[in-house]
Amino acid sequence: MSLAENVAPMPERNPVEKSIRAILDRQKAAHIKEGPAPAERRIDWLDRSIDLLVSHKTQIVEAMASDFGHRSHDQSLLTDVYGSIETLKFAKKNLRSWMRPEKRRPNFPLNLLGAKAEVQFQPKGVVGVISPWNFPVNLTFTPLAGVFAAGNRVMIKPSEFTPATSELMARMFRLAYDETEAAVITGGAAVGEAFSRQPFDHLLFTGATSIAYHVMRAAAENLVPLTLELGGKSPTIVGKGADMAQAAQKIMVGKTLNAGQICLAPDYVFVPDGQAEAFAAAAESAIGKMYPTLKDNPDYTSVINQRHYDRLQGYVADAKAKGAKVVELNPAKEDFTQQPYHKIPPTLVLNPTEDMKIMQDEIFGPLLPVKTYGSIDEVVGYVNDHPRPLGLYYFGNDGAETAKVLERTTSGGVTVNDVIMHVSMEDLPFGGVGPAGMGAYHGIDGFRTFSHAKAVYRQSRFDVAGLAGLRPPYGEKLRAMMTKQIKK
Repeated sequence: MSLAENVAPMPERNPVEKSIRAILDRQKAAHIKEGPAPAERRIDWLDRSIDLLVSHKTQIVEAMASDFGHRSHDQSLLTDVYGSIETLKFAKKNLRSWMRPEKRRPNFPLNLLGAKAEVQFQPKGVVGVISPWNFPVNLTFTPLAGVFAAGNRVMIKPSEFTPATSELMARMFRLAYDETEAAVITGGAAVGEAFSRQPFDHLLFTGATSIAYHVMRAAAENLVPLTLELGGKSPTIVGKGADMAQAAQKIMVGKTLNAGQICLAPDYVFVPDGQAEAFAAAAESAIGKMYPTLKDNPDYTSVINQRHYDRLQGYVADAKAKGAKVVELNPAKEDFTQQPYHKIPPTLVLNPTEDMKIMQDEIFGPLLPVKTYGSIDEVVGYVNDHPRPLGLYYFGNDGAETAKVLERTTSGGVTVNDVIMHVSMEDLPFGGVGPAGMGAYHGIDGFRTFSHAKAVYRQSRFDVAGLAGLRPPYGEKLRAMMTKQIKK
């Protein structure tokens, strides 16, 4: 039996998959026909994205508010509009230097004979981007900084859970880009599944770990290089010498931003033994200053939909049933049982046990478990006994303790004496490890993720193989060299 006879035929593509593949084929053909985009073309692509964000800022914040039921307009301007623009501008400013070949050192003695070695950064071609619902604009446009800087074309599948925002982005991209440069494909789970099966030159997925298994499996069908930006339960550690009020204030800023619907949100907090109530009091004070009211406060965002609202309420009910102390941070004592949105007050769960659902799943909402510890080694052991998180946060000024936490734990990234902020540093890579993801982007790391690092070696003008006896017939010259080189 021949190999061809032993291979099962590929299943016929459905109409959705065919239409997606047709766009991909056109983008690949354009990339090959036009060749690697020069710096000017890449800057133009970046400028067009910046222009879209500037000219559509009002429509963007309104669309996201519609999708969430209520989403803070100011927050959306900060995180999704301004945050994306700054990332694109950083790439625009630096891409010429990133594009330069990186010189490497040829082996001795070839380096002395005129040989040269370098790494050239070549566009991969067409990058697929699957973006999530929690920051639907930021997590669509921010990857484009690296994608366009590296000279690629892009196809984008935004979330079906933010339909107004996704449709707006589809219209925006049609205004600014030819479909062979950038295309947005909207739709539900079937479209997402078909999208993830395409033979992209690279695929970036941002979303839930449970979905990442399916995306990775689909990408494997075509051996597509993959970057996964996931999440997990990011721990926050308040050291014994930390300023509790300051730590609580910063933690609650991070926990209430987007109502905690952030892959990097503090997922649980460790405080020293006997300090849980002090932390709760400090957190309550911080919430009172930021949000004197919550229910109709334009700064406080809603949970995305009924399903996630019910899921979060289920965590609270489960924790109460299993004996946890639940502290609702509701400064105006408002009644949330009747509301037009899905708002949930910031809620602390003190001294949770491991059998509670809130300690097993990524929370992705304004709920915060508070655990206590006796020694920092106990905390490090707990973190290491659980899946590696996307982020880790430490508060304190003890240099040795800080070093121990940084050296003895593994996470995608770390912020010391604040939360989440490392993701906003454009010159730092952003990415996960293990269950929190793989690969990284932002800044030069994004440029390199979406580039092919091609090794280029230029041989010396001398006949190196002949001089060294490296080609048959082998003789004493080679044997003498091997005797000299093969040693400890």
